[in-house]
Amino acid sequence: MRTKLLILASSIGMLGWGTVLPYQYAYAANTRGWGPLAAALASTLFSVGALVAAPFAGRLSDRFNPVAVAVTAKLLAAAGVGGLVWAQSAPAFLVGMFVFGFGLTAAGPAASVLVLRWAGSDDRRKVFAYKFTGEAIGMAVGAFVAGQFVDLSRADGMTFAFIAAGAGFAISAVLIHVAGIGAPSEVAPDLAAGGAEARLGTMEALRRIFAVPALRWTAVVAVALALGFYAQFESGLPAYALTVLDVDESAIGLAAAVNCVVIVVLQVVVVRVTARRNAASLLMVVGAVWTLSWVVLSVAQLTPEVASALFVTTFGIFAVGETMYAPVLNPLTASLAPRGLVGTTLGTFTAIQTTFSAVGPLVAGALLGMGLANGFLALHVVISLVAVYGAWRLRAALRARRVEERREAADAADARRALEPTPVVVAA
Repeated sequence: MRTKLLILASSIGMLGWGTVLPYQYAYAANTRGWGPLAAALASTLFSVGALVAAPFAGRLSDRFNPVAVAVTAKLLAAAGVGGLVWAQSAPAFLVGMFVFGFGLTAAGPAASVLVLRWAGSDDRRKVFAYKFTGEAIGMAVGAFVAGQFVDLSRADGMTFAFIAAGAGFAISAVLIHVAGIGAPSEVAPDLAAGGAEARLGTMEALRRIFAVPALRWTAVVAVALALGFYAQFESGLPAYALTVLDVDESAIGLAAAVNCVVIVVLQVVVVRVTARRNAASLLMVVGAVWTLSWVVLSVAQLTPEVASALFVTTFGIFAVGETMYAPVLNPLTASLAPRGLVGTTLGTFTAIQTTFSAVGPLVAGALLGMGLANGFLALHVVISLVAVYGAWRLRAALRARRVEERREAADAADARRALEPTPVVVAA
């Protein structure tokens, strides 16, 4: 029941985000007349807030009750986005977006820790998959509903979206609080937090995290996969579609809808089929899917008569990879985290992904702005292949880790036997 409430809370929270995300750039740049620089800076500050929040929230989730951390972060996000209703100047809008990004992202590591606490090891992939699906549905529904009410020709045309988003995050906070009532404080031994590890300094904690070879390769895979799709989802891919493929704007909306529908339809099936599959092997498949998607996008500019159809299809192909990526990455990262540093590790990885994702649109803008569409495509094919290679090396690192764990278990068993008293045989 707790995990169901957590999934519902995540879905409602992203419903609120969906009401704002598609419209905030045009609102700031055009509706309020603050210009494209202010609008771009708002997105940048949102990412900066996310970057600051992720490791900070992860550390707090290790040291304190993650329910309290998640609830506080959700309420902060509600205050940030709700406060945009009263933002009558660009600086006020920028502050609100920073607070919004901070609160939205800070809730992520805490919610992941709660999934790990409240779901058994056999159910974690499934819960993460349902959580991801719920978030995709929430964002899609939020964007659709807001589209019926948002009026970008008026200064108050996004009041509904801001209020709806604030209410969504507030309701999400209440649901998480309810889910946490009476929750046992004990956690699985492999996820135990607190103690000396949770009180380590930040640099020492990071040293412990990246001393684990498998985590280093997991970071490579996570960064490559983030750059290979998520960093371009909102800006790079739409810009490529409009400036290079010359498709209608409606195709971009249709592509996003297809992406969501494929995730919803396939997620449960994919989780069942891959339940016993090696996580690193699944991440290799995701990298291969990303590579295929960019190849299809490359073909699209050679066949303008079907460019729109191929662009929409590509988002469906990306979604197939997402159904494997989302349920696997967080449980894998948590399982590799040093004891007592699960939240810190998840927060650190979120921060790394956020940093590189923020760079993605800048790279896309520079390459496409200079007319280097082929360079844009080739770069992302290479990035996706790096993800495949990283996942391959991760699989080897995981195998070596399992061999070492078995050796240590055997040595410990031998040591215990050596300490057992030798039976004394008395001659008759």
